[in-house]
Amino acid sequence: MNYQTFAKLYDDLFDEEAYADWQSYAQTHIQSKDGKVLELAGGAGRLAILLKQNGFKDVSVFDLSPEMLTLAAEHAEAAQIDLPLIQGDMREWSDLKQKYATITSFADSLNYLANTQEVLATFKQVASHLEPNGQFLFDVISPWQTDVYYPGYMYNWHDEETAFMWSSYGVEESQHTVEHELTFFVYNEDIDGYQQIQEIHTERTYDIETYQRLLKKAGFKDIQISADFGRSAVTPESDRWFFSAIKA
Repeated sequence: MNYQTFAKLYDDLFDEEAYADWQSYAQTHIQSKDGKVLELAGGAGRLAILLKQNGFKDVSVFDLSPEMLTLAAEHAEAAQIDLPLIQGDMREWSDLKQKYATITSFADSLNYLANTQEVLATFKQVASHLEPNGQFLFDVISPWQTDVYYPGYMYNWHDEETAFMWSSYGVEESQHTVEHELTFFVYNEDIDGYQQIQEIHTERTYDIETYQRLLKKAGFKDIQISADFGRSAVTPESDRWFFSAIKA
């Protein structure tokens, strides 16, 4: 599988409006533009670059994928921005000694962790890399999203050289879990035809009480939860929850 191709395809499909909303949430809730900010699972650096362009002085990107970080470097160079990049696994990065005033993680990143043990391990790593009273901002999709909205969901898109099909299915044997089947058809000059590239993504989430319990166990306090990018209170049909927590 050509992961460089996948990374580029995902990046090309990024939602500008959604990233503007994540930027707005981050700017509203980050306590100081002068503190060090780490974008955990920051992908191709889209949000980090927006933050740098809007007054945040020290922003870094951490991601598991070298291909995504390559794209982040290209975007930063095009924007003429200095953007430190760190490759690693969010579940274990104790070898990184840097401390941050704020760590963020958006766009479903935590929903790709396999179980609550991995979520707790990630929360503990975040806490250990925060300065005293540092803040952790993140979002997750809700059980309403996995159980009601996504099962049976389909989305199709195409241009002259690429077609994209997204289908989602509920996973009955695993609570609050959904699988996304992503299929790209990419024009290949060598064969003068379209090449099919496919990937399965699994996302899972938990109830609010579970996230609160894991955050407290990892050493966080003052946990605030909202919906709609921080613009409204949580309701039973909120599709995404936003968390703000302080290192105890």
